[in-house]
Amino acid sequence: MLTNLRDICAIAEQNNMALAAVNSASLEAVRAAIDVAEQTGYPIIIQHAEAHEGVVPLKTIAPAVVALAERSSAQICINLDHCEHLSYAQRALDLGFNGVMFDGSTLPYEQNVEYSRRAAEMCVEYGAGLECELGSMGSREGGERDEGGTAEEAGAIYTDPDQAADFVKGTGLDILACSFGTVHGIYRGEPHLNFDVLEQIRKRIKVPLVMHGGSGVSDDDYRSAIDAGIRKINYYTYGAKYAGEAVRSVIDDRTKQGSDAIVYWHDMTVAAYESFVQTFGHVVKVFANGAAPLA
Repeated sequence: MLTNLRDICAIAEQNNMALAAVNSASLEAVRAAIDVAEQTGYPIIIQHAEAHEGVVPLKTIAPAVVALAERSSAQICINLDHCEHLSYAQRALDLGFNGVMFDGSTLPYEQNVEYSRRAAEMCVEYGAGLECELGSMGSREGGERDEGGTAEEAGAIYTDPDQAADFVKGTGLDILACSFGTVHGIYRGEPHLNFDVLEQIRKRIKVPLVMHGGSGVSDDDYRSAIDAGIRKINYYTYGAKYAGEAVRSVIDDRTKQGSDAIVYWHDMTVAAYESFVQTFGHVVKVFANGAAPLA
């Protein structure tokens, strides 16, 4: 069943847990996310990032993911991730998305407020929830050359707690993505999260908080972040990496049988699906932070 971004994060708030927000760059990932939500009893957020338009177009993936979510017994939000153009958000909402993450974090502060406010007005018309980002992790979603490393290497700018309070009031957002030491992509070292920044933000605002760059963070740090107010954790890169490794294993096993061994595409899709189920199943339970299944 579809549950909008605002309401699904309110459920997480009530249970001191975080929800996994996984990207739908393939049908295998979508199927795995829905199956894990149904099997575990925890809600899940399925996302399509604007940066992944070249991987799978919005017009192609949206009807499939919305239809599958509508008929599922699990509580599922379909969220547009890292949207930098309001026209793209409009397309997603028209196609049935019930959440939008507008990313104006690279814009001057005043422009970020203005465009985020427009996004909020748009979401209200559709009964959708809005996530916005303040601060910057430096690396960009979907990037290749500039992703990963440490927050300092990526040029991250931590979210200012006082500015965050003004930003929430000025935009009308429902949940806030903040920068406190995570980065997009593969970490080249151990992430160092600044929980003091997170706690200061939490003291000043009451909306649920979001962690981007959630892949590669330790389970202990996940739990600490959740206890400090994180209610949504974006998880994509490492899940896609592990699925790729599973596909590589299939190819390697066939190759060992001889140069004329046949590699069937469906064997690779099954391997990817099974890997996503294992990965998503683990993080969903960790993010639950001890909360009992909700369905």
